[in-house]
Amino acid sequence: MGKPTRVTNSIRTLRGAHGDMTQAELARRIGVTRQTIIAIEQSRYSPSLEVAFQIARVFQVPLDDVFAYPENDP
Repeated sequence: MGKPTRVTNSIRTLRGAHGDMTQAELARRIGVTRQTIIAIEQSRYSPSLEVAFQIARVFQVPLDDVFAYPENDP
């Protein structure tokens, strides 16, 4: 799938805060596979901008409450 991304996310925490939503449920709601959600949560894959916005919309939070990119570049 390519090299790991430096983008971090809080999807797992948000799923827990939303009634312990499963990865499968989140995937179904945004039209991707459960494996895609797993890869995004584990920072092995960066979602497209559209998928990122869809995830934020499911949780009804701003995009930067879901995803973050480190300030300092090595």
